[in-house]
Amino acid sequence: MGTIKLVALDMDGTLLNDRQEISGENAKWIQKALDAGVTVCFATGRGFPSALPYAEQLKLDTPMITVNGGEIWSRPHVLHKRTLMSAVTVERLHKLALQHPECWYWAYTTMDIYNKEKWIKPADNYEAHHWLKFGYYTEDAEMREAILKEVSTWGGLEITNSSPSNLELNPEGVSKAAAIRELCKLLGIEMSQVAAMGDSLNDIAMIREAGLGVAMGNAQDEVKAAADAVTVTNEEDAVAHLIRDYVLKG
Repeated sequence: MGTIKLVALDMDGTLLNDRQEISGENAKWIQKALDAGVTVCFATGRGFPSALPYAEQLKLDTPMITVNGGEIWSRPHVLHKRTLMSAVTVERLHKLALQHPECWYWAYTTMDIYNKEKWIKPADNYEAHHWLKFGYYTEDAEMREAILKEVSTWGGLEITNSSPSNLELNPEGVSKAAAIRELCKLLGIEMSQVAAMGDSLNDIAMIREAGLGVAMGNAQDEVKAAADAVTVTNEEDAVAHLIRDYVLKG
């Protein structure tokens, strides 16, 4: 592992505490990293509109990875690359959701978030939207397994999660890891100079591929197993620990 030039941070369960806030300690050490010339970027499953306020809070003028890599921003509001999900796939995913009435579902377009309570109108006009990602949420493990088993047979999808109770679907080849590889090209750095941190299956690829891959103390076991190091939880300023102990080395 060389000098870390880029720190890629998952947001929910990682940078943010359970009240969806960035702690003062995390904010302080992110600023120290920026002052030291390190690029700090969000790598999140969230869409741009819900990630942006946090970037503004930290005064980040750095790249952002949103919707699990479906969008790569060279800086806030400046889109570098976007990978769309076909309308046909989204329609199929929606039909599958309707076969499991207890399951919550949502989908991101480039303009909006739709979900079980607010779906597109007219309900069959899928082609009128630019789709990015689809998600299912259920605490019923059997139902979740059934959905996973079905979508796994389709091909053409990256299937991950951002919590143990959900499934996240992006077009094949779209991941936070692939987005970071793209950013490395933009920034003229190597993957070995990246530190990546997260807690869920949508973080595994970037944790494996980064020079330093760190799992949260609150991470899913599979993520911990893939990481070079396991840190404290998102309630204990984990990002501050990462930057202090590994990136700036005290």
